[in-house]
Amino acid sequence: MIEVSGLTKKYGNHKAVDNLSFKVEEGQIYGFLGPNGAGKSTTMNIITGYLAASEGTVLIDGHDVLKEPEEAKKCIGYLPELPPLYMEMTVMEYLQFVAELKKVEKAVRKEQIAEIMEMTGITDMKMRLIRNLSKGYKQRVGLAQAIIGYPKVIILDEPSVGLDPKQIIEMRELIKKLAEKHTVILSSHILSEVSAVCDHIMIISKGKLVASETTENLTKLMSGGDQLSLTIKGDENEIKGALVPIEGVSAVETAEVRGEEVDVTVTVEKGADIREAVFFKLAEKKMPILSMNLSQKSLEDIFLELTGEGAAGTEEVKFEEAVEEEEDNVGNL
Repeated sequence: MIEVSGLTKKYGNHKAVDNLSFKVEEGQIYGFLGPNGAGKSTTMNIITGYLAASEGTVLIDGHDVLKEPEEAKKCIGYLPELPPLYMEMTVMEYLQFVAELKKVEKAVRKEQIAEIMEMTGITDMKMRLIRNLSKGYKQRVGLAQAIIGYPKVIILDEPSVGLDPKQIIEMRELIKKLAEKHTVILSSHILSEVSAVCDHIMIISKGKLVASETTENLTKLMSGGDQLSLTIKGDENEIKGALVPIEGVSAVETAEVRGEEVDVTVTVEKGADIREAVFFKLAEKKMPILSMNLSQKSLEDIFLELTGEGAAGTEEVKFEEAVEEEEDNVGNL
């Protein structure tokens, strides 16, 4: 559906996007993650045709965004972080205006707008001025304009920003409903939102793609594996001597000793499940297991491992944020 090859965007000597390549398959929800200033909004603005790339190509359903912009843009609905709304219009006037811009056939225009308003939950607001709507309803109107024309791909840049918890849940349900008929690319800083709705996750850092996998596979492929936390009754040294030789154990550390009770943390090699082996080994040594807890890496852990660099690069991030803010403003005109 979307094929990005060697995408680069330069501002002087600075690269906001650096040789980015990926494919988006039809009928899935893709999560596009990255820290502030990573190049997410820049990439989305290039894909949607709001910005020109310095190098590389973007194909939308086989159409080059640069060479066939009109055909490519017909395939895309875009909701920027700041929805492009006209505040003095009513919701109905605005959606009719968008439908006309997108050249939706007059014969189906009225029916399509009504259907999309019902889908996004704004039917009751259709005669209200947009400037009088709440943040949540403005976001819904922005989503409605992206859906008009029923494009094959819906791109959502931070669709839940500024929404309250109830509105976030409602937005998630809308996104899942969209995926029944569209391919969806979702950019978000809310990692729980991405893990809840996305089939596939792409993580970008400093303009480069550092991961592209399903959520499940991403967890499995990360280095370091899981950790097994145990409370065992016995001697600390004997416990370590029993655990270290077990296949799949990469490290054993003592967390706390309380008399005969010893808390240990066992680092497990990726893909290994050592719980049965640990149980039988310690039973053989007559060292009872009082508790056992397997902790797997969360999406937050993976995100920080792939992108986290502390305070390093702060000036660079600020520069990229300023650039992306300017790009968003241009895209919203």
